[in-house]
Amino acid sequence: MAYRVVCFSQVSAAGGEPIGHLVADRLGFRYVDDEVITLAAEHAGVDPAVVESAEHHKGLLARLVDALISPPAQVESYLNRPRQREHDEENASLRMTPPAEDPRQLIRDAILEIATRGQVVIVAHGASMALARRADVLRVHVTASVPTRVHRLWVPNKLISEDEYAKAIADSDRQRQHYLARFYDIHEESPTLYDVVINTDALGIEQAVAGIAAIATA
Repeated sequence: MAYRVVCFSQVSAAGGEPIGHLVADRLGFRYVDDEVITLAAEHAGVDPAVVESAEHHKGLLARLVDALISPPAQVESYLNRPRQREHDEENASLRMTPPAEDPRQLIRDAILEIATRGQVVIVAHGASMALARRADVLRVHVTASVPTRVHRLWVPNKLISEDEYAKAIADSDRQRQHYLARFYDIHEESPTLYDVVINTDALGIEQAVAGIAAIATA
């Protein structure tokens, strides 16, 4: 069957975001990440920064890890969150207080709404879990070993030591596991939660993109 939605789960520095972007381009799908937060915030009538903060908190090193593996156009937004928005009348009316609704449900509802439109690649936010019962969703997990992830970050970006990059990755991994437990009651992540697991220790980005695109259109 041809899938209408591809969800990407990833560990930091494994390459999930660039693979997701390229798969979206290959399939002619929209690429969605921050739009999940924006839509959830719109439904709650609050500033997106409120929902983003309720979803999870990233330390500086974890944000640096994400920034260094992201397309250049996204680096500034990663390191300077919350993003600067034009202060028009609509944005000025947004509340900065926590929403009355459970932020977890707001995010899950936003993911479901985006998926219902179809023709989309959704990255992060536990989208694979939120859409676990849908037959038209391909769930992909992108991973790599810690030494590989540290090496990818340190060699081209020797801004901090290898040990500091390793600590940043460990912190990011802990936060990711905490997120899965808090949002989806998953306390031990298993490969069987996904349809496809990509190990970028062994596969290059182009190989991964070609394989996922082939499965998505089969």
